[in-house]
Amino acid sequence: MRSVDVIVVGGGPAGSAAAQRLKAAGANVLLLDKDRFPRHKLCAGWITPQVLRDLQFEVSAYPHGFLSFRRLHFHIKGPRLAVPCVQHSIRRFEFDAWLLERSGAEFVQHRVRDIRTDAGNYAIDGLFRCRYLIGAGGTSCPVRRVLFDHAPPRARALQTATLELEFPCDWQDADCHLWFFEHGLPGYSWYVPKASGWLNVGVGGMAVRLKQRGENIREHWSHLAGKLQRQFGINLGEPTGYSYYVRDFGGPMRIGNAYLTGDSAGLATRDLCEGIGPAIRSGQQAAEAIVTGSDYTLEGTTGASLGGGLISRCADWAFTRGAGRAIPP
Repeated sequence: MRSVDVIVVGGGPAGSAAAQRLKAAGANVLLLDKDRFPRHKLCAGWITPQVLRDLQFEVSAYPHGFLSFRRLHFHIKGPRLAVPCVQHSIRRFEFDAWLLERSGAEFVQHRVRDIRTDAGNYAIDGLFRCRYLIGAGGTSCPVRRVLFDHAPPRARALQTATLELEFPCDWQDADCHLWFFEHGLPGYSWYVPKASGWLNVGVGGMAVRLKQRGENIREHWSHLAGKLQRQFGINLGEPTGYSYYVRDFGGPMRIGNAYLTGDSAGLATRDLCEGIGPAIRSGQQAAEAIVTGSDYTLEGTTGASLGGGLISRCADWAFTRGAGRAIPP
């Protein structure tokens, strides 16, 4: 059985950010993921200026497509508000593989099935052993499933249902558009152009509230498809669905020397359901706790993309109706 200091389960942004910090501190770290990279990963791919700062990201050194928005268009039940901003988009297919390589960590393609405690260490599938373990494997992360099974369950009211499609497109509008609450959707739909002729579109809402109203997320996808065809002349193909959780400010993120980060901890923001920034920051904080022996807290890992003020709180309430522990004052 191979022994290392730290094993990171999951090679997405949270796992790569954690691995990079650990490697920089001299830790012997191994990163496991069931997929080979580059991998197909659906995501709006919206990244904030804070993400660039956290990663010390130099746009000029990034070898793939990178697009910056100077305006965000918020459509709220019809009226449109164009907000000046600086935001960015990437393709996760490229971004995740670049982050993984940049981390410098050894990567092994392996699907984690069994995790056991072993004399103060963690043994994985009879193949790997470590003193510290970071769960960064997304909503269905095996670290959460196995080691955090006695923790309070995640609030179902904080679970999203999402349909999304990314495809080559000769888009003409280089701004990002977000449509909130159309037809009572407890969420929003989006149009996110990307560099090199790619476009991501999708629709997401809170799954429990959709079910309570007898609605299916596909109804809202059909509405978006009609809108994009009329407004932009874009015809959509068949989407892919997935689910994840927005942030509940309670619940354990660490048990013993096992840590949860990113979507495995349910850290997407409560106002825009954005997950890349919280994933990266939480991965870095978990690694920092291991390196320095400090507490693992999520202070500084944002729960709100829009600043946490009145607009964030209103969006949170409109989506979740106050489920779980809301954005702290």
